[in-house]
Amino acid sequence: MTKRFDGTRDVRRAVERLARRLPEPLEDLAWISYNYLWSWTPGGAELFTAIDDHRFTLAGENPVRFLLNLPERDLLRAATDQDYLTSLDRVARRMEADLARPSTRVTAAGPVAFLCAEFAVHQSLPVYSGGLGVLAGDYLKESSDQALDVVGLGLLYRRGYLHQRMDRSGWQHEYWVEANTGQLPVVRVRGADGQPVKVKVPVWDSELTAQVWRVNVGRTTLFLLDTELKENTPLQRWVTSRLYEGSHDIRLAQYALLGIGGVRALDAMGIAPGLFHMNEGHPALASLEVAAQTASQLTGERPDLTRLLAINQDRFAFTTHTPVPAGNETYSSQEFFRVLGHSIDEMGIDRDQLAALTRIDATSSDEPLGFSPLAIRCSRSTNGVSRRHGEVAREMWRPLFSDRSTADVPISYVTNGVHLPTWMSPTMRELLSRFLGHDWERHAHDANMWSHVDEIPDIDLWDARCKMRLHLVEMVRARIVVDRLARGEDVDLAVSGLDAFDPTLLTLGFARRLATYKRLDLLFHNIDRLRDIIDHELGAQFIIAGKAHPLDNEAKTVAQNMFSVNRQMDLLNRVIFLEDYDMRVAPSLVAGCDVWLNLPRPPMEASGTSGMKAAMNGSLNLSVLDGWWSEGYNGQNGWAIDGSTLDDPREQDERDANALYDLLENEVKPMFFARDSNGIPVVWLSRIRASLRSLAPMYSSARMVEDYNERIYRHQH
Repeated sequence: MTKRFDGTRDVRRAVERLARRLPEPLEDLAWISYNYLWSWTPGGAELFTAIDDHRFTLAGENPVRFLLNLPERDLLRAATDQDYLTSLDRVARRMEADLARPSTRVTAAGPVAFLCAEFAVHQSLPVYSGGLGVLAGDYLKESSDQALDVVGLGLLYRRGYLHQRMDRSGWQHEYWVEANTGQLPVVRVRGADGQPVKVKVPVWDSELTAQVWRVNVGRTTLFLLDTELKENTPLQRWVTSRLYEGSHDIRLAQYALLGIGGVRALDAMGIAPGLFHMNEGHPALASLEVAAQTASQLTGERPDLTRLLAINQDRFAFTTHTPVPAGNETYSSQEFFRVLGHSIDEMGIDRDQLAALTRIDATSSDEPLGFSPLAIRCSRSTNGVSRRHGEVAREMWRPLFSDRSTADVPISYVTNGVHLPTWMSPTMRELLSRFLGHDWERHAHDANMWSHVDEIPDIDLWDARCKMRLHLVEMVRARIVVDRLARGEDVDLAVSGLDAFDPTLLTLGFARRLATYKRLDLLFHNIDRLRDIIDHELGAQFIIAGKAHPLDNEAKTVAQNMFSVNRQMDLLNRVIFLEDYDMRVAPSLVAGCDVWLNLPRPPMEASGTSGMKAAMNGSLNLSVLDGWWSEGYNGQNGWAIDGSTLDDPREQDERDANALYDLLENEVKPMFFARDSNGIPVVWLSRIRASLRSLAPMYSSARMVEDYNERIYRHQH
């Protein structure tokens, strides 16, 4: 059996180094800091905030950085606080018990290797941009909760994804901040000789070298490849500099490193996966590396690429996440082989054969090359991420299966879910623990358990919702003053943000990527109607957040127009744009908003998990019937806008905007403000209960991972 050098001993050494800086009673903080399990264990975050909440925030909630920079007097104070030490012991014992459980192997041949271009594990590890990464992070956490034999593999982007700053006109500007790996909860993986494990991937006309970092995500391990090495050229070092780099050359190099380098890194560490789960098409080149390995082990004449992929097809599963063409990137043959030709040739793969497999029409010589067709052809299964997305994907990729009808295209679906302990606010978790039982989170996908939400008294449920809304209002007030000052607004306007938002008003949220198909502009379609909804004693307030890709000027223009319209309405403290939306602020938004808006142009929403997170917190969804909402909505658990399509986009926008305003004016606001003699919106709370009963068990990551295990991993194809 091959001995693993997977960073286990390197984590232990890093923990020992950090522990030496701490007073002996606090030594457990060292190993806790190097495992992100703390971030979803009850009481975990409080171990750091209790020492110094402000410093922990300034450290980006990164416990390693926090402890390394904490004054000794603060450490000594905590080390002599018996109440604090009791809390530390309780969390440490809980985490130890979780980590000590035996693993369950999903496939007989070895662990599942989950390959993805981004992972949103925690805000302190900024190697994510949006929904794809959040899904990947939640998948790893849920795999840990279920003690499954899974490893994740991605890239360590030194500068992460963009940070956002809006100017006074509302135009987005981007900047990047380089991470200090010495203060991250990551460790460099070293081999038997004590030297860093490295892999080489031919890219352009030379070899790209990458080292491997390990991140502990509960019981699950995440490995990240990084090209910031002295033996690489400045161009090569830039490959893992920024996520979703605009340059096609850099992105192709990233995907070669993720796919080919990912397989080689697992080999170098002695990890032999039983299944490669490719989360989106970016890692599809992993199939070529496995095919080349197979060819090297065969005797006689080398099979062609199609046959080699077929031999290994049972080792690959593919999840496609987007029906938007831009999400399925394509490249000209010239740029594809300029970057990847060296690797392709070294593996003994015929370029023309590969080009055919990366095109929808394999016989075309003009069609650009893409990773999604290759991923579909090399995998034993392909799935979308909601029922409707499965339907859209079958129609979209039917040309790959020209002999089949759309209904017979072999693309299934596993609807996304969200990691409940990560996304549910402490207030809601505490409330549910009182009525669902202390161990309820272990049974989050049990629909019968959720029937007990009917036993929660109105006063308790309403009190919890008001606390979460107040927390959001306080966060918004603090951030909006800084945001306005940073973009050069008048001081009086900036300070007026301290009175922004009213904790008693109906609060609606719209926070997601600012892609044009998300239709943020639909909210501002009719300024007069929107003003009537907002500007009233029993009015509403909107919080909007999201980033546009640096090259998406159309999306940036939508955001800029929103700023202009907001100024025209002169309701700047009722419609707030929160800058630099990421995992730092998302939990407060999804918990504090009363209504979560989603207005995509159907059928372009593959799933959309933010609404699921909101539902877990008792927020109600008002969404177009697209993505997950087309299967989640039952008429009683939120509100819906027609998801059918019209030939004229402008006509459809008009129809959908009017439907949105009608619902807000005639149903949502009246229901929210209809109070009994005790000031409680009884009918509103009944809808929250209906939402929790129907959505919480179905759209947790517990159900999602179970579906992958039973329908994708263990299913015989």
